[in-house]
Amino acid sequence: MGPIETIHAPVLLDECVALVTPALDGPDPWVVDCTLGLAGHACAFLKAAPAAHLIGIDRDQEALGLASERMAREGLGDRFVPVHAAFDQLEDILKDRGLKRVSAVFMDLGLSSLQIDERSRGFSYSQDAPLDMRMDPSQSLTAAQILADYSEEDLARIFQDYGEEHHARRIARALAQARQRQPVRTSAQLDRLVDQAVPRAHRAPGNPAKRVFQALRIEVNGELDKLVRTLPQAVARLRVGGRLVVESYHSLEDRSVKRFMASGLQAKLPQGLPVVPQSARPVFLDLTHGARKADADQVAANPRSASVRLRAVEVSRPIPAERIERWREESSQPVYRANMHPSRRR
Repeated sequence: MGPIETIHAPVLLDECVALVTPALDGPDPWVVDCTLGLAGHACAFLKAAPAAHLIGIDRDQEALGLASERMAREGLGDRFVPVHAAFDQLEDILKDRGLKRVSAVFMDLGLSSLQIDERSRGFSYSQDAPLDMRMDPSQSLTAAQILADYSEEDLARIFQDYGEEHHARRIARALAQARQRQPVRTSAQLDRLVDQAVPRAHRAPGNPAKRVFQALRIEVNGELDKLVRTLPQAVARLRVGGRLVVESYHSLEDRSVKRFMASGLQAKLPQGLPVVPQSARPVFLDLTHGARKADADQVAANPRSASVRLRAVEVSRPIPAERIERWREESSQPVYRANMHPSRRR
């Protein structure tokens, strides 16, 4: 593996820095990077805001080690706190460090460059590797175990809900039949199986296994449920004027982020009420006015930016406790129910 800078090209870096750093002008500014990866965005934030400190969260110990080395090499180590955790533990992480409020929370969702490029992790259909897909290698559940143990019905639900795959049932049926003969344990096996299962006349552009790999990765890591649980935690800890900045890479992530941000940009009251009570007024200021996308030059320089959607809001006033509590209650419900039926697994 070469230098970090050669394997990690942060997506929309200048735009993210421009959105995060205005929130770091106040006293004792802290920013939380919930998806540290190889610290490309994190380094840029600290360089742009010399008074700021940053907590970098990642589930991957290898990424944390590489990011810490980079921070030290660039003279930023004394303002950097690495944390090995899933980002839905955000409030506990801040509580453990005695931080009641932070100035900005940043999330760059999906896979890091390290995870995509490291062959042994099995995230990509372009390289043959064991079907692992764990962002945190210390957890037990792998993609291979899902393919071996989940019922055909649950496999179809995962592919449909998490991958938005039109041929979900056909692929699940093919997998259920194939595993009776031989376990599906490698990315090449799964790629071939999907290729055989999906009719060529009804394929979308690109590799037909793309959506299946995405769905398995989301199920292995609980990505959408963790995202939905984290968003209320983030804004509950932001000071007034603090900012939540999120980069998403597929429609399911972006839909969850868009829905949450919209709920804070709108008044919450019954129709026809003549006066908007203070508690029901919007609590966010829209900074991006919809989703920002990478332009043609950015996509050419970094093809992984082609699908990015960047959204950001600023906390415009103290958020009423009842609104935070409502968000928490809503986030406690699973986004989808593919992993909620162990009795229907094989």
